Amino acid sequence: MNSLSVYVILGLTTLMIQTTDSKGSPNIRVVLSVWPPGSTIYLRESVALRCRVEAGANYSWTYHWFRHTSHKLVTPNARHMISGDSYSITGVAKADGGSYWCQAERNGSTTPLLSDPAHLTVSELTPPSLAVIPNSRQHFQGEHFSLQCPAVSESNSTESNSTDWTLWQLTDFGVRSGCQTLEGTVRKEVPGACSLSSLYSGLYWCESSKWRSNTVKITVSYGSMIIVGPAHPVTEGDQVTLHCRYWFHKPNLTTFYKNGVEVVLNVTEMTIDNVNGADEGFYKCAEPEEKLESPESWLSVRRNSTSEERKTLSSEGTWIWVLLFCCIVVILLLIPVVMLLVRHYRLRMWCTRSCFSSKEGPPPGEAPQTKQDVTEVQWDLGWMEMANLLDKQQYPATAS
Repeated sequence: MNSLSVYVILGLTTLMIQTTDSKGSPNIRVVLSVWPPGSTIYLRESVALRCRVEAGANYSWTYHWFRHTSHKLVTPNARHMISGDSYSITGVAKADGGSYWCQAERNGSTTPLLSDPAHLTVSELTPPSLAVIPNSRQHFQGEHFSLQCPAVSESNSTESNSTDWTLWQLTDFGVRSGCQTLEGTVRKEVPGACSLSSLYSGLYWCESSKWRSNTVKITVSYGSMIIVGPAHPVTEGDQVTLHCRYWFHKPNLTTFYKNGVEVVLNVTEMTIDNVNGADEGFYKCAEPEEKLESPESWLSVRRNSTSEERKTLSSEGTWIWVLLFCCIVVILLLIPVVMLLVRHYRLRMWCTRSCFSSKEGPPPGEAPQTKQDVTEVQWDLGWMEMANLLDKQQYPATAS
């Protein structure tokens, strides 16, 4: 009979399920890990989940991924990519928060192993920024680029500086940390910067004892064309320029694509003025005649806080004007209603006086009535005739 044990590695969001046989010897262990470590992820960054089976290397495994519930399979899309035991999310959105599971199934076995859930919470706070020099997500193989961990002002800490941070890298070959471990060179002229040679595509970020920077997904191309664009989210209203770089020569015709659809033809540079959320997506450039194309690069757009405040103020101002307009309309509608009520009241009073004067005279103690002016007579003439008719019907002897 098998028993079940659960292990949690401190410091990492790593969930393990280990089964043991009846003799107590380890059998199979399933590990679900989140990178960067932790349950909090930031808007518009990239994250990765890995599912690994330990003590089962001699078997062939099939992996399935679940989201929100352990019975709802993930449907891959442009931002949510699945490749066997790897699950990556590009341009994190608020809707990406929730619980994730991985399931490992051994070929020929009828008993799949389901991991414990990894709970992810999306934070709207702006994390410290990892700088990329030059500012691009894509680089040719063998080219050098630098990564600089955040400075004091970005970390909001007066007790730390760039040297307190550690650079981390996640690739298909595993996780490594430290500039020298990554076979990089510390740039003394730029505090906290590490110069690397483009060898592997991967996810990069910085960590300190208290903080974590945003992640940057670097793509290393072994082809002949890359697209150069901002490595970090741009702000609404900014001008963004994307351009193609070529390893050997410059093609005659270059086409830009967004999410697989042509957007600009016969140019080597694409400029987006007054960028907004609708411009967010995957971009690439291609040369159809020579069948060359770059990898796709994600362009992320963040909201302009000033613009949002203006929209809020504008919205509030609009509601004030709408409320004021409604009040004016109500007042204009009430005026004729009040006038009708006053007229009705005066008519009833006049009717009462007329009836008493024609039969018994005014009631005792009633003050003499003033004479109506011409305007009142004109308004009340029709009502007087109607009152006379009513008197004739009710008191025929008196009327005659």
